[in-house]
Amino acid sequence: MLILLAFIIVFHITSAALLFISTIDNAWWVGDNFSTDVWRTCATNTSTCTAITDQFREYQSIQAVQATMILSTIFCCVAFLVFILQLFRLKQGERFVLTSIIQLLSCLCVMIAASIYTDRHEELHKSNEYSMEVSKGQYGYSFVLAWIAFAFTLISGVMYLVLRKRK
Repeated sequence: MLILLAFIIVFHITSAALLFISTIDNAWWVGDNFSTDVWRTCATNTSTCTAITDQFREYQSIQAVQATMILSTIFCCVAFLVFILQLFRLKQGERFVLTSIIQLLSCLCVMIAASIYTDRHEELHKSNEYSMEVSKGQYGYSFVLAWIAFAFTLISGVMYLVLRKRK
């Protein structure tokens, strides 16, 4: 049981780390001389970054991605704290249902964020407000990490639902 508990804790911390990296790092959409995420666009040659503000036509979509990624990260961290509290407070044989629900909410938020970005990426990157041509890029590793975090939080949420506190 101790090995299973250690595995679940490591899995949850890995999920949180993936969410933090994919939310913060500037690599959702990359090209030869630029990288962009949901916060800013950076030119690789000159190392100059421009914040994505409300001057962009698709700013509402970017804000939705920002909000849901932040929410998913917060939910994941709260789920870990609730898990630690429930670990010492639950009676033997009870399930970690509250932890599971919060972790599945994190999963839902990251899925919504990555889905919005996937659906709206053409409109987002064809905008004339960018200081450089960003339409000829491809998905970066932060975008991929967001989808991997979705899978990890889903698996983690299901594991908490099935897990019972035993001796």
